[in-house]
Amino acid sequence: MNSTRHAGALDIFRIYAAFLVVAIHTSPLWSFNETADFILTRIIARVAVPFFIMVSGYFLFPYIKKGDWHYIWRFCKKMGILYGISIILYLPLNIYAGRYNRSNFWLEIPKDILFDGTFYHLWYFPALLIGVVLVTLFVRIMGLRITFVISTALYMVGLFGDSYYGVARQIPFLNTLYDQLFAVFDYTRNGVFLAPIYLVMGGMIFNENKQLSLRTSMIGLAISSMLLIVEGLLLDHFSLQRHDSMYVMLIPCMYFLFQLLLRIPGRSSKSIRDVSLLIYLIHPWMIVFIRGFAKLIDQQKLLIETSLIHYLLVSILSIAAAGLISYIWQRGKKPLPSKDSRAWIEIDLEALVHNAQTLQKLLPKRCKLMAVVKANAYGHGDVVISKTLNQSGIHTFAVATLSEGIRLRTNGIKGDILILGYTNPTNVDLLRRYHLTQTVVDYSYAKRLNDSDKKIMVHVKIDTGMHRLGIDSRNLSELERIFNCNNLVIEGVFSHLSVSDSLTDDDIAFTNKQLDEFYKTIEILESKGFSIGKIHIQSSYGILNYPNIPSDYARAGLALYGVLSKNDKIRTHVKLQPVLSLKARIAAVKEIQSGEAIGYGRTYTAKTNMKIAVATIGYADGIPRHLSETNSYVLLHSKKAPIIGRICMDQIIIDVSYVDEVKANDVVTIIGRDGVEQIHCQDLAEKCGTITNEILSKLGSRLPHVFNNVHKDMAHTQ
Repeated sequence: MNSTRHAGALDIFRIYAAFLVVAIHTSPLWSFNETADFILTRIIARVAVPFFIMVSGYFLFPYIKKGDWHYIWRFCKKMGILYGISIILYLPLNIYAGRYNRSNFWLEIPKDILFDGTFYHLWYFPALLIGVVLVTLFVRIMGLRITFVISTALYMVGLFGDSYYGVARQIPFLNTLYDQLFAVFDYTRNGVFLAPIYLVMGGMIFNENKQLSLRTSMIGLAISSMLLIVEGLLLDHFSLQRHDSMYVMLIPCMYFLFQLLLRIPGRSSKSIRDVSLLIYLIHPWMIVFIRGFAKLIDQQKLLIETSLIHYLLVSILSIAAAGLISYIWQRGKKPLPSKDSRAWIEIDLEALVHNAQTLQKLLPKRCKLMAVVKANAYGHGDVVISKTLNQSGIHTFAVATLSEGIRLRTNGIKGDILILGYTNPTNVDLLRRYHLTQTVVDYSYAKRLNDSDKKIMVHVKIDTGMHRLGIDSRNLSELERIFNCNNLVIEGVFSHLSVSDSLTDDDIAFTNKQLDEFYKTIEILESKGFSIGKIHIQSSYGILNYPNIPSDYARAGLALYGVLSKNDKIRTHVKLQPVLSLKARIAAVKEIQSGEAIGYGRTYTAKTNMKIAVATIGYADGIPRHLSETNSYVLLHSKKAPIIGRICMDQIIIDVSYVDEVKANDVVTIIGRDGVEQIHCQDLAEKCGTITNEILSKLGSRLPHVFNNVHKDMAHTQ
């Protein structure tokens, strides 16, 4: 399974990029060596803004590709708000500098806002906004490759108005062209000429099936960086530059740099992203502050003219101010109780990734896992589970309802999302807006979807013997009519095995009959010229007992979460790890005398003097009410503590007579491991006479999720 899509190193490099921008505006090596400073600030540091733009292109591309204007609008709105705040932030400096005292104010201000930025570093925001809109339109209309060609052509036009302007000045018609362009904006390093190519490059890297090796990336970066420096020095030597933001070799340099960063492991961090953005925004104010302070204490020579000290002071103040602002912002948020203050679910994301990799290894090479994340990922937390799987290389998901699909999409989940259940045809527009794939269960339903006169992505479900949803495999005429629906874009065909969890002779024979029916139906449809798309029939037990079935996808549900039914026999030898634990706190500890009754209905009477504890979890949290009647227990201090009395809505009562040093706030484990003892979800299900699916899916909505081994930018979304 592809696990190379790391985002952590990209976040870390944001800080370096932010300090490179500070270097551009402070020239740290100027007082030591002008050539060295030129190489640093006018050549090497020019990777900073293209890097920021490429990161945006990398993460926006799946939404651009699918035309998710809702998400793109949200992104542009966020950037627009930041730009507006920045304009206000630097308005005092602009007024002080007399920037808006010019007679042509009403001509200059629109140009500044739309292209040049209202302060020298703010051009990034309008460039990004214009670039995103242009690239989205181009990709949707003409595709990624043609958009790359167009973006490259625009970049070349920009080059001759920037680093190669001296060449353009020697050609009359180009000289005239650029005179006209510079009447509209001051620089070609803007959203029309610079931003599109780097947005497209980010998108193309995201879209690549195979990334460069670490060695190739390093060699490519080293060579392209040296050529970039040579290019910059030659252009400066021959005085060809009008500005110095755009170079030919900057494109391959950025490509190899980005590929290298994707190969370096690192943790994604929202805090780092916030701080790097704040450094970029506020560092000019730090420059003004230091210059004013130096003048006040008459230390301009030390604090300003000694360029390295000036740079270091601006950098230190910028990161300190950014950290303080971020801290105040976080502190200003309304405080909430900690997630583990009462009762909670713990999720081990390393176990999740382990299970996904283990299941993938069982399958044929062409077959990929489709992660089933319906019912809040079986109680595990669908958004963070899906984001983790996205980062691990899984890009196909299955849900049960339209709202589940929309929730994943609006939280940034990339890839295909198949709705396994029914969606009202009146909601066709939502299927299209969020790029969701709908299951077709019969011709009547297919016709209602088709009558919307809008293209809808679908998978067709074939009933091979379970007799739940799907078109009977023998009803070929109905299947043909579905395949002839003009507005249904059929991307797959699937079925469901009803007894793949059983290895009795009779059930094995029935499963083989289902498989024969499924592949026979597909063969007939293909012989009639229909495009079947992707096929899938295995769920968790289908993977474990019939791993070699020739399919494109295998739907992994319970097995993905390390949960199977107790005592089930499976053909494959796999070691899956439980992902979920369920825990609660002790609220009170009491001494009970012999003969005293405990709980509602007085169903439990103490036979001897005993010590009991009340744990803060109950049937409102999904604990089955009759669990206390099944000789069940919880774990406390690595020992078993029997559940006694009836389960209450918010509490359970446990016998802790033989557990040492029990006190309020101690942690009780209902599902999971405590020391050498462990309670599996299947143990709980067996006690209650039900299946693990029911236990997990009924875990209460008031139970917060605590994610272990998680990137910080994911955990807050759940």
